Amino acid sequence: MTLAVLAAAKAMMTTGALVLPFARAADRLLGPRGCLLTFHRAAVSAAWEQLPNRDFYLDLDFLDGFLSYLVAAGWDVVTIGEALDRAARRDHDGRYVNFSIDDCYRDTFELVVPLFRRHNLPITLYVTTGIPDATLPLWSVGLEDGLLHSERVQVGNETLALTTPEQRRAAYARIAAAWDGPEADKHYAAFCAANGIDGDAMHWKHAMSWEMLDELARDPLVEIGAHTVSHARISALSPEAALDELAQSRRRLNERLGIDIKHFAFPYGRAADCGARDFLLARQAGFSSAATTRKGLLRPGQDPFSLPRNTINGAHRSLAAMEMHLTGLSGTAARVVGRV
Repeated sequence: MTLAVLAAAKAMMTTGALVLPFARAADRLLGPRGCLLTFHRAAVSAAWEQLPNRDFYLDLDFLDGFLSYLVAAGWDVVTIGEALDRAARRDHDGRYVNFSIDDCYRDTFELVVPLFRRHNLPITLYVTTGIPDATLPLWSVGLEDGLLHSERVQVGNETLALTTPEQRRAAYARIAAAWDGPEADKHYAAFCAANGIDGDAMHWKHAMSWEMLDELARDPLVEIGAHTVSHARISALSPEAALDELAQSRRRLNERLGIDIKHFAFPYGRAADCGARDFLLARQAGFSSAATTRKGLLRPGQDPFSLPRNTINGAHRSLAAMEMHLTGLSGTAARVVGRV
């Protein structure tokens, strides 16, 4: 165990001593429940401060300590399949949490799954098949990498000097917002050409390959689900196109990995991104469940095709923030302010 991990674990236990009384009081009030947590990428603490898009990542050392805290506090870490089984049993009296990671970049294979293995805990991977198939340009990932490893970049007619993490974060936020939309891939291609970036090499620097997924599919601690082909916003598609995104991603994973893919997660996942029509399409595509990113807790009788999941990211580096999810307070707050 590294010194950084030891320090993170020590800090987690110190904070835990303060948070646990609140958590225990909440347990008496809330009773049995499940909490689904999801994220996209992870980075070691030493790298996290430098990342231009750092809120897209979890601090790996913090996650390490949080897993230890959950086990010590009596939470069961389970697969989506087990979470659904428990939610279907009205007599279940425990507390359980599922971790899922969406899209599935290379750091999922290199950093996240090995961490869960060390804790002997399961994790769910929702795979966007366009990533290992290299049909989905990872423009936001390539933009971030280009800004991180350059001191000067050309963006359109503008030359940007990048010498501090703050400059890189500001540049990423501004450029990503300007590119976001149907022309993003074209903007990214021009960025690569202007800055001498090999787009294919950049893709495989960050993408998980089918060979990696083959290995993970044989791991008893890894549960694999689908996350569309092209990371499309399902609610924005026609019924036919939406069903194709769902069914094709399941079919591709089934055929390529030789396993039965049962679970699905909607990209983006908020109320505007998936609704009643889309939940029915997930059932029609052959899935047993579909997850959103609407905050909340998993309770007995939950509809398996509109599962609540709580997104955790670089802004969540405190145990108090995690307990907001575990107690359902973050879901309540989101509903009060209309962020569903």
